Amino acid sequence: MILNSWDIEKIIPHRFPFLLIDRVDELEVGKRAKGVKCVTVHEAQFLGHFPDEHVMPGVLIIESLAQIGAVALLAGKENKGKKALLTGIKNCKFRKKVVPGDTMVLEAELIKIKGLFGTSKAKATVDGELACECEFFFAIQDN
Repeated sequence: MILNSWDIEKIIPHRFPFLLIDRVDELEVGKRAKGVKCVTVHEAQFLGHFPDEHVMPGVLIIESLAQIGAVALLAGKENKGKKALLTGIKNCKFRKKVVPGDTMVLEAELIKIKGLFGTSKAKATVDGELACECEFFFAIQDN
């Protein structure tokens, strides 16, 4: 199942300039999702991070991964209209700089969901190389 930005906006509440997923290429609702973020020099963060060498901020890579996980979680009918709130991050490692022109492949797998809380594992790769990996803890919130 391929989702474009319009489809993604129907699942998660993020909007420009904070929607950090461009497309979802694979989706197993309640289990996993895989998508892409195309990094361009025209994004606001590159005005100041860093002016002499544009580097995607690590926190935005983490946010991209959290969003792809949220798509996997919230795409199901039982979670329609809900939000996934990030409650913790564990074992986060950055392995490669992400710069304008890169396409980050984002993958998240939901590991455990118990009631309104859960955990997931996620990774971002660029050209097949690991850029970031981490575990997330989240809470599901009704609107």
